[in-house]
Amino acid sequence: MSNYDVVVIGSGPGGYVSAIRASQLGMKVALVEKENLGGVCLNWGCIPTKALLKNADVIHTLSEGKAYGFSFENLSVDYGAAHKRSRQVANRQSKGVAFLMRKNKITVVEGTAKLKSATQIEIQPSGETLTAKNIIIATGAKPRMIPGVTADGEKIVTYRHALDLKEAPQSAVIVGAGPIGMEFATVWNRYGADVTVVEMLPRVLPLEDEDISKEATRHFKKAGIALKTGAMVKTIAATPDGVKVTIATGDTEEVVSVEKVLVAIGFAPNSENLGLEEVGVALTKHGHIEVDDQMRTSVPNIFAIGDVTGKLGLAHVASAQGIIAAEVLAGKETHTLNYTNIPRCVYSYPEVASVGLTEAQAKEQGFDVITAQFPFLPNGKALAMNENIGFVKIVANKEYKEILGVHIIGAHVTELIAGPAGMLTVEATAEDLSQTVHPHPTMSEAIMEAAHVLVGMPIHI
Repeated sequence: MSNYDVVVIGSGPGGYVSAIRASQLGMKVALVEKENLGGVCLNWGCIPTKALLKNADVIHTLSEGKAYGFSFENLSVDYGAAHKRSRQVANRQSKGVAFLMRKNKITVVEGTAKLKSATQIEIQPSGETLTAKNIIIATGAKPRMIPGVTADGEKIVTYRHALDLKEAPQSAVIVGAGPIGMEFATVWNRYGADVTVVEMLPRVLPLEDEDISKEATRHFKKAGIALKTGAMVKTIAATPDGVKVTIATGDTEEVVSVEKVLVAIGFAPNSENLGLEEVGVALTKHGHIEVDDQMRTSVPNIFAIGDVTGKLGLAHVASAQGIIAAEVLAGKETHTLNYTNIPRCVYSYPEVASVGLTEAQAKEQGFDVITAQFPFLPNGKALAMNENIGFVKIVANKEYKEILGVHIIGAHVTELIAGPAGMLTVEATAEDLSQTVHPHPTMSEAIMEAAHVLVGMPIHI
């Protein structure tokens, strides 16, 4: 039996970060992982998808050869090579986490963990028991499926199966127009697939500001991606040649035959078979672990972080929660997360980045709202890169022009959102933002320009 100050269950961006911070703060730490270090994000999610998206972006650039002054014949693209590169990137990241574990003297335990008590964890298949003063649960989430539909990994797939494909499908239905759905739609579309996206809600990227969704819709359609919003998938049936999907839009039904169906409708927490109920850890009705602002569960020495908490399913949220949990265990004064002011990103084409309240949310919360937009069309850097689509939108309180939300759509905009997130954190006004000198030429200038519009003194529009 091994004794630790902290045992972390799960090595995703929440788990491994919390383990490192706990070790830095002087605690003896063990990290339990049943698969690959780095969890879903590094191995089968955030990182390999971005590698595939980069390959797809190169293909898009090659298709615009005339704009850049080159031409060629008989272009051949190899999705298998893109897949191989994505796995190499993921493997390198996972090895990097292993190095960090060694560097920080964290014991890595391979296997599946189950709580025997509030201080004891049984590891299978070894049968080893770990004893811990404190436990941090960072077990993440798994893809949620349509009731009655089972992913077979070949014709009906989740994002994880999709990342293992060595050939792009010739045709596909993607169920769900959220970030994962639209990112895979972008990749497969650029590799020549006939892609149809089905979304039950009235618009694509339904959690984004409505103006952003409208702009995204325009560009997705321009790329040749078929969008069916306000639509439901009634049946999915595998056939010898592929999959037949019955789609209902209002009173109209149609059957679409495709090679593959990707189900991307959300996530369910990995909270089962952990022994949580037996030791008294409270769960929500949807199976998420209930935590307070310090990430503490209903059992005082057991903490939970990341997707399993259901707070905000993003890797950087899990990391931030992990740092807070470790600091609480060390007795340090820490901070409280404001989930509204955490950036959210979609890596499709065009990219989308947002932080804070949408215009609709601000109005629902009773704010007297004022908004302003500035397009990338006149932006010198965007024009130089041949990427001058999209815009920046700022949502503010009319009286003091305090910034409530910033929403951006365009090329590479996920790299721009950290600055506005900082502005929201310090409760800055549009005037503060407009007076913050931005470097030229950069796409970030469009954020400053939108602030100029909001205060009534636009320069380049």
